[in-house]
Amino acid sequence: MTMRDHQHGHAGGHDHGRRDGPALRVVRRLVRTHSHDHADRVDGQLEGSAEGIRALWMSLAALAVTAAAQLVVVLVSGSIALLGDTLHNFADALTAVPLGLAFVVSRRPPNRRYTYGYGRAEDLAGIAVIAMIAISAIAAAVAAVARLLDPQPVHRVGWVIAAGVVGFAGNELAARFRIRTGRRIGSAALVADGVHARADGLTSLAVVAGAAAVAAGVPDADPMVGLLIAVSIAFVAKDAARNVYYRLMDAVSPELVDRARATVLGTPGVLSVVELRLRWVGHRLHAEAEITVDPARSQVEAHAVAHEAHHRLLHAIPRLDRVIVHASPADVDGVDHHTAIAHHEHGEPHSHTSGGL
Repeated sequence: MTMRDHQHGHAGGHDHGRRDGPALRVVRRLVRTHSHDHADRVDGQLEGSAEGIRALWMSLAALAVTAAAQLVVVLVSGSIALLGDTLHNFADALTAVPLGLAFVVSRRPPNRRYTYGYGRAEDLAGIAVIAMIAISAIAAAVAAVARLLDPQPVHRVGWVIAAGVVGFAGNELAARFRIRTGRRIGSAALVADGVHARADGLTSLAVVAGAAAVAAGVPDADPMVGLLIAVSIAFVAKDAARNVYYRLMDAVSPELVDRARATVLGTPGVLSVVELRLRWVGHRLHAEAEITVDPARSQVEAHAVAHEAHHRLLHAIPRLDRVIVHASPADVDGVDHHTAIAHHEHGEPHSHTSGGL
């Protein structure tokens, strides 16, 4: 028996063409705020994507203003450290474009070809973000090495210091928007981009330190700081790449899997959890569970057990969108209820696949 996205609401029952009066419709709308049916999941997805888009555009505006102000100072000062920071800020602002497109695409509903929907667009956008970070690191490193080989004076050091402070403020503002929203909606790409912006803020402070050293009579401090900025950007790219790789490879936190397994196993009527899988699709989780129940239970009773396990998972696992629970009778007296598919299991006798997959 398979529970696939069973429509469930605490109001109980289903509306099969029933016409309610205006007062009853208002009450039903209020009660539905605690439901888990398909419409609620779709609303949650749309709301999450809309939040992501808002965070992106707000942070884009902050970074664009920051980078433009820094560029003016770069042109009048010739600071390589500030040039590296400015390049990185422009790259960080531009990452809003692929991420924004991904959030728009991810709102499209599933179809016959993309049966899981378009949530993976966010992970593909994460690859574009990593590419932009890597390009900015290379550009900053090239400029720093060139200045070390051909030293040039830095002018208007006070302006450079002010631009570094502005860079820190703009990046921290963008980071807060992106990380807070990304964690709320479960978007790894948006969180990675926010962490990237926060690291940029720290590199802006390094620009301030380098400019102060130049003012103190150490002219090589400016290109050296520019080179350190390039190295720090490369480390940011590495961490962001790891996070996006985990999403593309369907990796989830083991603690989350343990919580889901304990939730299902704690459901009355569940004898064992044969298999449990979680995967991210964009910023939403999908779950599949294979459970065993008492073979003496009727089909209706087994359905009720699977339904309750489904319900508990929705409450226990944040951002869980789609759940499939397959209930099988426990094997007793040497009777194996999965012999028909045993030869398809490739040496994994305890991995029973739900007929709903």
